[in-house]
This record gives sequence, C-alpha cells and structure tokens, in this order.
Amino acid sequence: MEDLLREYLPLLVFFGLAIVLAIIFTISAIILAVRRPDPEKLSTYECGFNAFDDSRMRFDVRFYLVAILFIIFDLEVAFLFPWATAFKDVGVFGFWSMMVFLGILTIGFAYEWKKGALEWA
Repeated sequence: MEDLLREYLPLLVFFGLAIVLAIIFTISAIILAVRRPDPEKLSTYECGFNAFDDSRMRFDVRFYLVAILFIIFDLEVAFLFPWATAFKDVGVFGFWSMMVFLGILTIGFAYEWKKGALEWA
C-alpha cells in the first residue's frame, strides 16, 4: 500500500505547485495591475447593440454568421479527433462518411467566406 501511495507523490506535488502558482499569479495581478477606469470600460458589453431597445429589433446578419462559423469549427474538431484515432477500424464506409461530412462543412465555410464573416474590420 505504501508503494502505491508513493507513486501518487509526483501528482500531489504537481497539484500543490499548481495551486500555489495560481494563488501567487492571482495576487500579483491584483497588486500590480494598472487601474484606469473610464465610462467605456465600466459599461456593460451587450454584443454591439443597446440592451434596452425593442426586443424585436433586427440583428445584423454577422451575429448569425459568427455563430455558424463557431458551429462549423466546433463540429469539425468534435468529430475529427475520434475519427482519426479509430481510422484503422472505420473502413471505407467510415472514410467516405467523413469525407461527405467535411464536404458539407466546407460548403458552410465557403458560404461564411462569401458573406464576409471572416472580415473583422
């Protein structure tokens, strides 16, 4: 039993060091941070529109495009990693299924690009 506990000692040291460093960095940021508040910094950020306007106001299409862009990349990552780790076992059907999936995502990405969602200026 003592040998088993000794194997977990590096893990305990790692967690202890992580907690101590997190506390040190947080306290040093509080002490050393430059504070220059102005009305713009203290205002509530509401996605670029006034939060107290009519709830039925029109949104800029860029809000939706950014959401679609997030879904495209989020889905791609969520499905590609498990597929890549089991690549030897998926066979031809699994390969072509993923190619169809990536093709659909590529069409979505091309739509985003055409609509200008990648231009942040």
